Amino acid sequence: MNRHTLPHACALAFLIGARIDAQSKSGITAEVQAAYPRSEALYIDLHQHPELSFHEVETAAKLANELRQLGYEVTTGVGRVGIVGVLKNGPGPTVMLRTELDALPVTENTSLPFASTVRTKDDAGLEVGVMHACGHDIHMAAWMGTARIMAGNRGQWRGTLVLIGQPAEEVVSGAKAMITDGLLTRFPRPDFALAVHDDARMPAGIVGYHPGPILANGDAVNIRIFGRGGHGARPEATVDPIVIAARTVLALQTIVSREVSPFDAAVVTVGSIHGGTKNNIIPDEVLLQLTVRSFTDPVRQHLLSAIDRIVKAEAAAAGAPREPLIERGQPVHALVNDSALTRRVAAVLVRELGPAQAKDTPPEMASEDFSEFQLAGVPTLMLRIGAVEQAKYDAAMKSGAQLPSLHSSQFAPDREPTIKAAMLAEVLALRELMPAGRAAGK
Repeated sequence: MNRHTLPHACALAFLIGARIDAQSKSGITAEVQAAYPRSEALYIDLHQHPELSFHEVETAAKLANELRQLGYEVTTGVGRVGIVGVLKNGPGPTVMLRTELDALPVTENTSLPFASTVRTKDDAGLEVGVMHACGHDIHMAAWMGTARIMAGNRGQWRGTLVLIGQPAEEVVSGAKAMITDGLLTRFPRPDFALAVHDDARMPAGIVGYHPGPILANGDAVNIRIFGRGGHGARPEATVDPIVIAARTVLALQTIVSREVSPFDAAVVTVGSIHGGTKNNIIPDEVLLQLTVRSFTDPVRQHLLSAIDRIVKAEAAAAGAPREPLIERGQPVHALVNDSALTRRVAAVLVRELGPAQAKDTPPEMASEDFSEFQLAGVPTLMLRIGAVEQAKYDAAMKSGAQLPSLHSSQFAPDREPTIKAAMLAEVLALRELMPAGRAAGK
């Protein structure tokens, strides 16, 4: 090739490459558009019929039935009510895509025409409203749309796709239950694990990625403070656990402000106080319930140790008749996106969606048991999907008003752009990790 033809050849290659990229994006968008109506119908059905953690029997059955119709090999009852769908499509990597099944004990207040009116008894026997206030219905609808696209166009990928419907994410128990029940041994072990989560802080359609830690360690701490009850008019004859509890709550606030480096993220929140029955009765005990968040194990251990120290010291200073009882719930480990996996998927997302739609998004202090797969040695990646209607987002940014957060009774995602963006992100990621016609490194 002479020097005169080289620029023309390069220009031609560039045009061909650009045309292929445009066709690729256009083709996936068309696939998502075609799959969306059934996903939207599923979303509305799931939203109207939410089920609490480890009670997702009907939800799991709906998803399992649809997967079977698409040709997946389906196993139910994994980790009590979880489902696993496997689709083998020749040699290649094995990739797992997870969705959650459970809803929250929240009474919906969105005024949507398909709002949940479900009421049931929780595991403690209390009557509660039930709502998909965390967007798991969005996740399931997108997951099923992705399952449909992957099954319907097998020429675009090679490998084994493992779809899991995980129960009980809201009580951070479902992932471990499925792993304990043989998820990683009874079924093809994944080379990569993917998930998405809607985000109430970003406009609908934005896809967020971030390498490294993205969600925090989570520890639930219950503290029972003991006193000596009596008449409210004779406090000198008592040891008042309400006063001890009040001092304790205030002292706990100094852990983050005075014992943790400003460069380390940490949260100590007292979410509830229970004690007493009447205004003139000093009770015998008070219960404090805390959530504790961190990103690193050293900070985590310092927070928990400081809580123990402060709680016991405040009780001793007040002359409490016995030392407080401190109980910790099941810990949740920080979710760390595998850096290499994140960079690989982020590159295709930015290329196909553009930097205005695919963005690096910062970590947050929420927690999630998707981290159990990472702890089991599987490289993991969770993507964030913006869920706020653009006009509402713009208005809130202008006025400074707070948007309804996840777990709010008023949370209502902008369903069409949110579900479509989640499907786009999932399909793009899966096809990148299980490409057809070329070697795919694990």
